[in-house]
Amino acid sequence: MRLARCGVPMKSCDIVSVDPESPDPDAITRAAALIRSGGLVVFPTSSFYGIGAQALNPEAVGRVFQVKQRDPEKPLLILIASRTDLDALVQSIPETATRLMKAFWPGSLTLVFEAADRLPPNLTGYTRKIGIRLAGHPVAISLIKAVGAPITGTSANFSGHAAFRAAADLESRLREQVDLILDAGTLGTGEASTVVDVTADTAKILREGAIDAAKIRTVLEG
Repeated sequence: MRLARCGVPMKSCDIVSVDPESPDPDAITRAAALIRSGGLVVFPTSSFYGIGAQALNPEAVGRVFQVKQRDPEKPLLILIASRTDLDALVQSIPETATRLMKAFWPGSLTLVFEAADRLPPNLTGYTRKIGIRLAGHPVAISLIKAVGAPITGTSANFSGHAAFRAAADLESRLREQVDLILDAGTLGTGEASTVVDVTADTAKILREGAIDAAKIRTVLEG
């Protein structure tokens, strides 16, 4: 584990270098402790660096909105480490969702469900719907397991700005407002996840990303 400093005038947060395939347990433990206490940690996902907060903590979720300067009516997606984590977070799991999960999880597919009552209203943007993805990056998986709860997976950028594949490229104003950065090097292709709403009788593709819409339709059509 290698430590560095963010090097910004207002706040000196730590940047911890981690192996993308086998992250140092001490680094993960430290990051998880920060998240459990309400802190924000920048971490790698399969596509971009994200901002991780404890998804069941409304105050921490509020900090994510504030840091990103995000419209409070736009929900945050969350990441889970195991398919079994899903049951407690949603009202139901439609058959269409089961088919899509079997085909594409873990991976770049975010599914939008009816949110369970236990989820903070601000997490869902007051829509009562929640986007969920099964984490695929080893660092993200380890972090979620160590936290013991789902974490937010929104990109580590200001709303309307480009997402970042390298921790070194994060905007300095954002670095000033987070508590730790887990640097796993340059990530993947940089393609956002494909988002599919499974709350209606017919699943709807809300955003085409790393998974082609044609592949989604093929699975849905059986």
